[in-house]
Amino acid sequence: MIDPFPPAFLFFIGAILLLLLPKGSPRALVGIIVPIIAAMMVWDLPTGVGGEVQLAGLTLEMMRVDKLSTIFGLVFCLAAFLGNLYAWHVKDTVQQVAALAYAGSAIGAVFAGDLIILFIYWEGTAIASVFLIWARRTEGAFYTGMRYLIIQIGSGVILLAGVVLLYRETGSIAFEKMELGTLATWLIFLSFGMKCAFPLLHNWLQDSYPAATVTGTVILSAFTTKLAVYALARGFPGTELLIYIGAVMTVFPVFLAEIENDLRRVLAYSLNNQLGFMVVGVGIGTEMSLNGTASHAFAHILYKALLFMSVGAVLFRTGTSKASELGGLYRTMPLTAIFCLVGAASISAFPLFSGFVTKSLILDASAENHYTIVWAMLVFASAGVLSHSGIKIPFFTFFAHDSGKRPAEAPSHMLWAMGITAALCILVGVFPEPLYALLPYEVDYHAYTTYHVVGQLQLLLFALLAFVFLMRTGIHPPEVRAVNLDTDVIYRRFLPMLIIKISNIVSGLWAFGTWFTKGKADRLVRTLHRSHGPEGRMASVWPTGAMVLWIAIILTATLLVNFIT
Repeated sequence: MIDPFPPAFLFFIGAILLLLLPKGSPRALVGIIVPIIAAMMVWDLPTGVGGEVQLAGLTLEMMRVDKLSTIFGLVFCLAAFLGNLYAWHVKDTVQQVAALAYAGSAIGAVFAGDLIILFIYWEGTAIASVFLIWARRTEGAFYTGMRYLIIQIGSGVILLAGVVLLYRETGSIAFEKMELGTLATWLIFLSFGMKCAFPLLHNWLQDSYPAATVTGTVILSAFTTKLAVYALARGFPGTELLIYIGAVMTVFPVFLAEIENDLRRVLAYSLNNQLGFMVVGVGIGTEMSLNGTASHAFAHILYKALLFMSVGAVLFRTGTSKASELGGLYRTMPLTAIFCLVGAASISAFPLFSGFVTKSLILDASAENHYTIVWAMLVFASAGVLSHSGIKIPFFTFFAHDSGKRPAEAPSHMLWAMGITAALCILVGVFPEPLYALLPYEVDYHAYTTYHVVGQLQLLLFALLAFVFLMRTGIHPPEVRAVNLDTDVIYRRFLPMLIIKISNIVSGLWAFGTWFTKGKADRLVRTLHRSHGPEGRMASVWPTGAMVLWIAIILTATLLVNFIT
């Protein structure tokens, strides 16, 4: 048994400290120091379960430490450090506090030993993160934040419902492997899927991340979805349904990202695509595939943050992230362009970059377990990633047509954050063994074989050739200002229109029914009034004595019936 101090609490203490510090003080230091100390705490955590709390007759486990939770805890601390370093210039207390509370909630959820503690932190990530969207302080950001909050809080409510039903069925709230088959486990699975942006549940991601502040988007990209991947890896490893869900996740964003003009939305679609690889790894459920999921989540947090940082730096300097309004920025932002290329190479899984040594674990696991069609979908998605993130992002931002913009290079703290992240992407790609040592299971895998290197280079070079061909022939979708429709058009446009039409029809039927019924009732009342009213025929014919006689007859009949029964 262990009783360590939860690293998540350190982030909450830091958030409170930020509220107490006077304006003008070096608040940004808190956001830098806290993740460093927390990472050292996570590194030294002994394996086991501890931090038990008694609540309503239940034993809650604040901390459950093993290799799976440790690697996610470490990369979350690293992401918090890099994100806060990138946001050094931000003086907004709301964003600073939200960033620390958000990271702390995600880390707390990773180390949660039971489903109740997981739920508490699960909702904490939702509440803290929405302020990074609202911090933009525009009307659009407010409504986007409300939609985001509804989805995230809804995910927590569904999770709580599943936990309650699971406790009723099994008497346990342990956060461990579950099997789909009961309403409880299906609800928990749905909750995880909402946060992981499963197909048809994904629109909140592309809607909200680009709506956040420049720095808020970087921080958002690191925690919510990877926490969901961790939860799936902890709760549903080997669930075959996840293989097919993940395969679809890798493919459909490719097409939407290709036609998108807003580069931060392109990266949001790309994020969804990369999550698909991790979900496939969880679904396969072997030691190799789960190692692939954990390592790819680690690498993805870094290179996706790097890409969001580079595009965010361009947005910070130019005021736009639209591909149609950018181009030629390498002239005045050369370092940002280089860092963006490192991120592009990493996400495209070029050899010597981080994506190559992590994604290949999942691809090989799918091939070894004879998921041939899934493997082919993953290969196609890998080529698509090169097109929309590896080429489109840096090309249209820095090297395409000259936009005439000559912005200054990114601020020094942004360059430091991007430089450290880029260095880590390269180090992980060149020396994967330290990362492999952190993985949940022992790794007996060598990424740099002739087969892997040559096969990946062939795929990437043919994808590059296809991009050049599409650009030269004019087939590639042009970068134009437009609103691209996704599946959310169903519930944001078509469904409201359908509801309005149905309500109009129902209202018309109700009005007609009311008019018809009222007319019939009025006619009946007039008929009765003519026959039974004060001047009616019945009133003049029937004397009072006759009415008394009928009352006596009815009363007698009633008494007889009561006596007989």
